[in-house]
Amino acid sequence: MKSRSANKKTLRKARPASRKIVATSSRQLAKASPKALLVDVRELILAARAGVARTVNAGLTLLYWEVGNRIRVDVLKERRAGYGEEIVQTLSAQLEIEFGRGFSKRNLFSMVAFAEAFPDRKIVQTLSAQLGWSHFKEIIPQQDELKRDFYAEMCRMERWNVRTLRRKIGGMLFERTAISKKPDQLIRQELKALREEDQLTPDLVFRDPYVLDFLKLKDSYSEGDLEAAILREIESFILELGEGFCFVARQKRMQIDDRDYHLDLLFFHRKLRRLVAIDLKLDDFEAADKGQMELYLNWLKKHEQSPDEAPPLGIILCAGKRQEHVELLQMERDGIHVASYVTKLIPKKQLERKLHQAVRLARARLEETKLR
Repeated sequence: MKSRSANKKTLRKARPASRKIVATSSRQLAKASPKALLVDVRELILAARAGVARTVNAGLTLLYWEVGNRIRVDVLKERRAGYGEEIVQTLSAQLEIEFGRGFSKRNLFSMVAFAEAFPDRKIVQTLSAQLGWSHFKEIIPQQDELKRDFYAEMCRMERWNVRTLRRKIGGMLFERTAISKKPDQLIRQELKALREEDQLTPDLVFRDPYVLDFLKLKDSYSEGDLEAAILREIESFILELGEGFCFVARQKRMQIDDRDYHLDLLFFHRKLRRLVAIDLKLDDFEAADKGQMELYLNWLKKHEQSPDEAPPLGIILCAGKRQEHVELLQMERDGIHVASYVTKLIPKKQLERKLHQAVRLARARLEETKLR
């Protein structure tokens, strides 16, 4: 048996070698990874800068709200004609000398409009984590309170940049969503759920009509041409569908008994946690189209739906539709959305008139249903 002293000598001999290996590894690491070190440090700096920028932007947004609210309260308190113009002019002249052009008379009035459009400071504080002053300047001119709330919450939820927000407003996204056709009280409830719980509903996602002018289709085309054009321009199509859609399959084969069926397009929506089936129609919507979509959805529910997913939804995308047919068939109850599409860009004024009329008619029909 070896003595304890002999074992200690063996350990003492081993230690320097171990330290030598560690020292050699450290020197090799230092020589081998200066680029990796540079990448890591650069990422740390950029992440810190981005965090600081977000904090600064949120702070500035809240500051502009506070300034606008303070002026608004003061002006409203006096209630004298011309007083608001006079006080803002004087205030602006003094602030510009000390703090620069950011406090021009025009900008101060924008801050007042900001506080008027979003009177709840807590909501502004929450939104400012994602929306900067430039976002709010695009939203403030919207006259309708619900429309402002819709764009603000969807912008926060889907993290739109200013350019995307401007495009969504210009494309009249609010009027094209199903939520716009509901009574004001229900719209407020859905926007509240979106604000407080990030709860997205199909009515906030689906729209009508879908504008597919980017497909560049000729005057005469088949369903196959439409489908091929969508797949060719899939990125633009998904942008038009909205945030969260992921392409799954084209001509999804469904074998039922001894027959094969093929669904035109299948998507998955990440936030809704649902499969979304899209059936393309060159003609106007017909009642028989509902039965076909119900068959697709039930098959998907049985064979494709995962345990953590909600039941599949369907979109019948057609050239046109008769509204009373859709209402009598109670499509929404069965998770089916019927929407028209246009392949040529409609002049904005014409689209505006068409959509506003559709919203008015839909709300009037809902009121009639209540009175029955």
